[in-house]
Amino acid sequence: MTSDAPLIYLIAGEPSGDLLGARLMAALKRQTKGDVRFAGIGGEEMQAEGLISLFPMGELSVMGLVEVLPRLPRILRRIRQTLSDIETKSPDALVTIDSWGFCGRIHGGLKERGIRVPRIHYVAPMVWAWKKGRTRSLAQVLDLLLTLFPNEPAWFEKEGLRSVHVGHSVIEGGAGQGNGMAFRARHGLSPDQRILCLLPGSRRSETSRLLPVFGATLDRLAIRYPDLVVAVPTVETVAEEVIQAAAGWKLPTMVLRGATERFDAFAASSAALAASGTVALELAMADVPAVIAYRVSPVSAFVATRFMGLDLKFVSLVNILAERSVMPELLQDNCRPERLAAAVAELLDDQNAVDAQHIGAREALTRLGLGETSPSARAAETILSFIGGRQ
Repeated sequence: MTSDAPLIYLIAGEPSGDLLGARLMAALKRQTKGDVRFAGIGGEEMQAEGLISLFPMGELSVMGLVEVLPRLPRILRRIRQTLSDIETKSPDALVTIDSWGFCGRIHGGLKERGIRVPRIHYVAPMVWAWKKGRTRSLAQVLDLLLTLFPNEPAWFEKEGLRSVHVGHSVIEGGAGQGNGMAFRARHGLSPDQRILCLLPGSRRSETSRLLPVFGATLDRLAIRYPDLVVAVPTVETVAEEVIQAAAGWKLPTMVLRGATERFDAFAASSAALAASGTVALELAMADVPAVIAYRVSPVSAFVATRFMGLDLKFVSLVNILAERSVMPELLQDNCRPERLAAAVAELLDDQNAVDAQHIGAREALTRLGLGETSPSARAAETILSFIGGRQ
């Protein structure tokens, strides 16, 4: 690495962004033949690619108005700390990844302080769900936006923000390449043992609400499927909470860490019960039929629908892309043990329901760019070209 290698300042605020960031870092290293430097904030995936995080990413992994408020003073301190660090390091570009609640304040703070650095954001906020004025607010603080979905650039370009569709990196990940037989051999499971993959989220604000409901769901499933085994892939931010909850469940449960265990568990599973998020796309890649669940506090839900204009027909990315219900969604008041257990049972017992999900999931993934050029490679190329043009 040369002394004048470009310095890219990266910020991710949650595990899905951490994975995107790690893949982007790897692509940047390939395209520069290793002649690139990194700084910023990230989790275990980005750290494995060489990032030294300014502070633990888990401090930013929180969602929902009620959940954020108690942590607001600490988050504000972290914003000030991050802005000062960017000013000190003077990077060739800032690339923030998702988590617009935090990242948007970083971009706005840089503009207010007059700190001149190319400001790039990776993953567009869902403007089809929120008030359209948000497109204007992004255009006021960003220089470049990289989007996951092909319909998104048009929303922002009309506000004068340069936007490039690069694709979703889930289609280049290992979600569809797991080894189910290896997983069974490692954990002493027979070839015909049925496995339910449980994914309660990657933020404490998610797991605190979903783990009790998922546990009660498993109690119901245990009566009907006493031989069912539960696999719970988890991440650093919530691992201890998941382990404590799983200790009280009636079905035998394995709490798993790492990408290999995660994707091998997908390959071995008959069905999944998952929090809404990027994991829905990963499960689709792995051909695992899934039920999607989610809960936020009643106050957060009220504020989102009443004051923020949130009006989504679907929340699962698979359903949004397919423009129809592919994966069952049980949200808020519908996220109850009896309903979740019934939806999971249908996937365990009805092959027609499984086949219908597989067809819909493939439609969604095709719209996402399955089979095309690596999204991370496109993102890295766009960033490097943009930096070169600015210089």
